Amino acid sequence: MASERQIHVGTVPVGGGAPVAVQTMTKTETANLGETMAQIRRVAEAGADIVRCAVPREQDVEALKTIVRESPIPVIADIHFNHTLALKAIDAGAHCVRLNPGNIGGTDKVAEVIARAKEHGTPLRIGVNSGSLPKHLRDLEFSDPVEALVTAAVEFVELMERLEFTNFKVSMKSTSVPNTIASNRLLAQRIPYPLHLGVTEAGTKWSGSLKSAVGLGTLLADGIGDTIRISLSTFHAEEEVKVAWEILKALKLRERGPVLIACPTCGRLQFDMDSVVAEIERRLEAYADPIEVSVLGCAVNGIGEARHADFGITGAKDMGMIYSKGEPLKKVPTAQLVDELFAEIDRWYAAGKTVVRDEHQAAEAAQWLASEEDATQMTPERLAALEDAANEAAGGGDAVLIDEQASPTSGRRFTRA
Repeated sequence: MASERQIHVGTVPVGGGAPVAVQTMTKTETANLGETMAQIRRVAEAGADIVRCAVPREQDVEALKTIVRESPIPVIADIHFNHTLALKAIDAGAHCVRLNPGNIGGTDKVAEVIARAKEHGTPLRIGVNSGSLPKHLRDLEFSDPVEALVTAAVEFVELMERLEFTNFKVSMKSTSVPNTIASNRLLAQRIPYPLHLGVTEAGTKWSGSLKSAVGLGTLLADGIGDTIRISLSTFHAEEEVKVAWEILKALKLRERGPVLIACPTCGRLQFDMDSVVAEIERRLEAYADPIEVSVLGCAVNGIGEARHADFGITGAKDMGMIYSKGEPLKKVPTAQLVDELFAEIDRWYAAGKTVVRDEHQAAEAAQWLASEEDATQMTPERLAALEDAANEAAGGGDAVLIDEQASPTSGRRFTRA
């Protein structure tokens, strides 16, 4: 359920059916203009629509004036405790101000900030965090944390409405994934304003990405959420942006850059797929279009598992095949698969995004694929079939042993680390 209301953070629409906006937050000392602007440019290049900067001191406000002027994307000033900094951030031209009414000093100070925001046409983000709820909700936080979060958010929304201010979005975050999901589901039913989603203090790049994918992915799949931020314990803010985009791409909510499909590998694998996938993922970063590229480890899954892919490879011990939209293009030595894959992609671009097919090469590839289930390859399935046949020939008695040296991994040119 997309929010009914829409606001604009700079030129970026948020809510009211607009695409889900990707945010991150700078990890630098805001007053350090060189480092802050360098990080903002990196996150913008990675796909951030909006960036937030902490403004805890006067010198950060001074820097904010330059940051707002030079940033390639809209800038949000993040304010806590000191409402005068919020006023100065608005005067400095911040495209939005993040405010927590629970720690800014009371209704009078909130009203002062709103008056200044109205004067400048600046939207606010009303932020509710499980770690900084108003004092009167502390007991409820222990007995019913979801209700405590929702109550705090609704009270802040009602305060905004009493002050006749509607140019705002709401965020309600918890370190708990289930609480984040449950509270945002309830709030989405109760208010019409845009929602900013996040799992606060999610953790490392590994655990934090998983928690964020589960929490935010669940809500976004329900149609809840208008803008997102992935909160990771890393100094590289662009990593948060990359995770956000992978979530949106996985849900088909937005497209940006290629999509890589790769099989999980199994006992049939006969080439070094780990390094192949890693190299393909790295080289795909140079391409902007949302092309789908598939890497499949054997003829059992390829081509069928990724028939829809724009380009793909399926490999074996010595030879592999490149295909497009389920149709073979060429067979090539395994060692050349990656280079030939990108040669075909570049040829597609050069031909105006049209597949260039050599019928002779395609026929050779199709013939190779048809013969790939080599009777000499002792796959787990073939071992089982041979054992059954041997048992049947022996009259169902004791099992006839199969040579264990005839392993499905025999002949591999790599080892798993």
